[in-house]
Amino acid sequence: MSEISPEDAARHRAKMEKRKAVQDAEVAEKTVEKGLLIVHTGAGKGKSTAAFGLALRVLGHGGKVGVVQFIKGAWHSAERDALETFGARVEWHAMGEGFTWETQDLARDMASAGRAWEKARTMMDDPAIGLLILDELNIALRYDYLPLAEVVAALNARRPDLHIVVTGRNAKPELIEAADLVTEMGLVKHHFKAGVKAQKGIEF
Repeated sequence: MSEISPEDAARHRAKMEKRKAVQDAEVAEKTVEKGLLIVHTGAGKGKSTAAFGLALRVLGHGGKVGVVQFIKGAWHSAERDALETFGARVEWHAMGEGFTWETQDLARDMASAGRAWEKARTMMDDPAIGLLILDELNIALRYDYLPLAEVVAALNARRPDLHIVVTGRNAKPELIEAADLVTEMGLVKHHFKAGVKAQKGIEF
């Protein structure tokens, strides 16, 4: 590392002081506190993983987390194993039976999604739950397993302090419009294309 001159150090300090003043002023302007509707979508990997990271943050603050899985219920989830070590502070319901190309049964898929949505509605009304993750709800909406307008209306009508995270590709425009925060995971490169199979600890 090259030696830093007193002049360079002074310029850096002055620059950071100005930046800090701007950042502090911007933060001070933000006074609203509310439950957020968060959407993780896009073709890239990591949508559900990011949601479970938020779950850990809520649990770290002593809160309670709810999870409803709309599609992935047929798979074993190591995240579930980990989060359930928090005991009663995690309520997890795996309601899906796999992706539509696996079940190949539209009526069954719609019924499964309907049961998952009813469970989600019940959990939305539980005042103890601070964060509710609706994992792969976007997939259920994409295939019209659930009435979009009804789902968006219910999410908009959630109690004021409840944070909800919806995951899955191809989020509907109506859901994106209703959301407070939308992150699109972009696919740049994926090892699956190079013949690497799904691996324990990475995909499941």
